[in-house]
Amino acid sequence: MHLSLELFVESPEKSLDFYRRVLGFEVQGSPGTEYTMLKNGDAVIAINSRSVLSTDHPLRIDTGQRAGLGVEIVLKVADVEGAYRAAKESGWTVSDFALQPWGLRDFRLIDPDGYYVRVTSRHMS
Repeated sequence: MHLSLELFVESPEKSLDFYRRVLGFEVQGSPGTEYTMLKNGDAVIAINSRSVLSTDHPLRIDTGQRAGLGVEIVLKVADVEGAYRAAKESGWTVSDFALQPWGLRDFRLIDPDGYYVRVTSRHMS
């Protein structure tokens, strides 16, 4: 089983910039104004324009409301230190790099729409 995420966002351009520049995802196929698939290793995230959702769609939120409440997107990477450096160098606001009590190292950030992302080491050190 593989998991793909579809994020419905206010501004696909801002989200594509964030996931590409800050987290190293690459566009798969042709980027569109309403739907673009991104990939980094086995992780797949599709960026969708929130405007395509019908007004009664369960994922529809109003402009200004925070998306993704109750969900944490966890990206497991082989080189968490490198991912942290790249995210910091992008200029995006990131948490401090931390060693967690359960033995993994991680950092956290919030994407342009308020989705909460944790980037963590793939294996225990």
